[in-house]
Amino acid sequence: MPDFTKMLKQAQKLQAQIKEMQEELGRREVEASSGGGMVTAKVSGKKDLISIKIDPQVAGEDMEMLEDLIVAAVNEAQRRVDEMIKEEMSKMTGGLPIPGLF
Repeated sequence: MPDFTKMLKQAQKLQAQIKEMQEELGRREVEASSGGGMVTAKVSGKKDLISIKIDPQVAGEDMEMLEDLIVAAVNEAQRRVDEMIKEEMSKMTGGLPIPGLF
């Protein structure tokens, strides 16, 4: 019969590690660009948009294209945050998929 006390302690330890990792990831920043670097977005590990940089050459051009480039850069930066979180969680769980962690 499994030792439930030991399992509970391991679960609590994992929960504390996950909380610590989430806090650390929240302090990280991820950057992505679109349009060959014409638009660059920086996003926190919490997926908050920190900054947008726009090449002056594109600022005076087609506004619709500029808007599309901004959306693409932000979406790519947020996707990279998801990858970063998934990678860190995988390290913590030894690659085992644990339901409810994402």
